Amino acid sequence: MKDVSNILKFSTRFVFAQESQEEETFHQNDLVQLFPYGLSMDGDASRPFLLLKDEAHVYTLPVVVSPIDAGVVLSQSNKMVMESSPHRFTATLLQSLGIEIKQAVFVEIKGSSQYLRLYLSGHPEMSSMKLRADEAMSLCIFLGVPLFATKNFIGRSRVMSTEVESGAQKLNNLGIFDKGSGYLN
Repeated sequence: MKDVSNILKFSTRFVFAQESQEEETFHQNDLVQLFPYGLSMDGDASRPFLLLKDEAHVYTLPVVVSPIDAGVVLSQSNKMVMESSPHRFTATLLQSLGIEIKQAVFVEIKGSSQYLRLYLSGHPEMSSMKLRADEAMSLCIFLGVPLFATKNFIGRSRVMSTEVESGAQKLNNLGIFDKGSGYLN
């Protein structure tokens, strides 16, 4: 039987390095524009990473997404499949209301989540809104919203990516993902 106390000790330490308590401030010229590059399923398959890269491929931003969002991104990028997206209704609704998402900027890491700020035009009361990145990435990609982050945010997210991957490996080594462990059926 696996040592449950080791699992409990590990779960309390599973917090990302350099967590920011406040939203990052920036100037537009501090931002690096990023583009969808690929998906990484290394480590924990239940927490895939969407990889964003700048045009010169100097900077890589790993963004934790849900398996569902990863699947949506993959299906939207597959040119061999008839165009279909769960975001079509949202896109049509936004367009009919005259609302456009001008850009999305990664602004915060809190706990195990990255956040981005969506900048809007055409909304009567809101000029921006902050959302968890894993809840908005496939929509932003579907709408062709320009994605940005500061170099500082990219660096902190790379640390987070490494911690998630090593954390998943530690959990695997403890036997949590084993069928016979009692933790997964």
